[in-house]
Amino acid sequence: MHRFVLGSFLTLALAPALPAADWFQFRGPDGQGHSDAKLATEWDAKKNVTWRKELPGGWSSPAVVGGKIYLTAAVPQSGGQSLRVLCLDAKTGTIEWDKEVFKQDASAPKPHTKNSHASPTAIIEDGNVYVHFGHMGTACLKAKDGSVVWAKQELSYKPQHGNGGSPIVHGKHLIFSIDGTDKQLVVALDKASGKVAWQTPRENKTGAAPFSFSTPLVIKVKDQEQLISAGSGTVMALDPVTGKEIWRVTYGSGYSVVPRPVFAHGLVYVCTGYNTANLIAIKPDGKGNVTETHVAFTVKKNAPLNPSPLVVGDALYLVSDNGILSCLDAKTGVERWNERVGKAYSASPMYAGGLIYLLDEAGTATVFKPGVAYDPVATNKLNEKSLASYGVDGNALLLRTEKALYRIEQK
Repeated sequence: MHRFVLGSFLTLALAPALPAADWFQFRGPDGQGHSDAKLATEWDAKKNVTWRKELPGGWSSPAVVGGKIYLTAAVPQSGGQSLRVLCLDAKTGTIEWDKEVFKQDASAPKPHTKNSHASPTAIIEDGNVYVHFGHMGTACLKAKDGSVVWAKQELSYKPQHGNGGSPIVHGKHLIFSIDGTDKQLVVALDKASGKVAWQTPRENKTGAAPFSFSTPLVIKVKDQEQLISAGSGTVMALDPVTGKEIWRVTYGSGYSVVPRPVFAHGLVYVCTGYNTANLIAIKPDGKGNVTETHVAFTVKKNAPLNPSPLVVGDALYLVSDNGILSCLDAKTGVERWNERVGKAYSASPMYAGGLIYLLDEAGTATVFKPGVAYDPVATNKLNEKSLASYGVDGNALLLRTEKALYRIEQK
């Protein structure tokens, strides 16, 4: 997805060194939606579609390493769900292996209608596939054949609306947020064993409903790495090695936070969740509670509840859940323009090959050129429900719908 933007602070992906084509985690190599790929701009159910593969249910986005695509899925079974990991050949769409990791019985809470039992995106590193099924557990599998290295269910919690936030890798750790109704914390597991390395409670006292679904982001500020984890009522910056809190900003009653944070121009951009979303830009060089001192600006108009923000150059792009695309000055938050691009959005936008790609919940993709005014390039319809964000393999676009995964590339 997006390429880094350098401001007064250095932005780093802080992820394993992989070829540019490897889309190994949610929102791509930098976790912020940037890609170097030159992707097709026009498609439909047949045009520029290399293959379409029917898949079992789930809303995890595709992750790709070494010509293999990894997805999680939930398959209904008598009395519950089979929670699975799939590996597909990226060129042909052939399923190479399909492994059950956990079984979920019928007593598990039903997810929200815009969620699934398999929504977090897998992350791949050094021949391993790490998957997270929220309250149902976390596991490591061998990428080659799907054999289970470890599977842990000790960190159970009470979910609201199912699972959502994806895990990340950093150093020796696999890190994710737990934001249920009974406990809210950030957890690091030892990647080799699955044992808890550290866990840091949110200790949120804002009174916000406790559940959220955001994916953390690791950044670097001067010489210090920071793990940014947004939850209900508060966003925390932690030392990713120890879990020690560096700073926090509170935002009142915001809850059910979904968008992944973004870092550019020396600012961390965080969306504050339901019921009315705001976007706040934070200077990440403080210590302790910096709510009153380090919030650079707040955007209250057309902020997203579900899609993550996107920074391209000096512009910050937001697509609201109800289909309003906004272009803001990334340093000040001042709106440059806005445009209606549909009715309902959940997937996060992507920047690739000089263009921005959006995907709405009806399977309609909008492609446009970033710039001083809205400059549309193409509108493409698949007419299939779509909530997952894009993936990329080489110069091919990977698009998951409710029933299938598409490989789309220029013919």
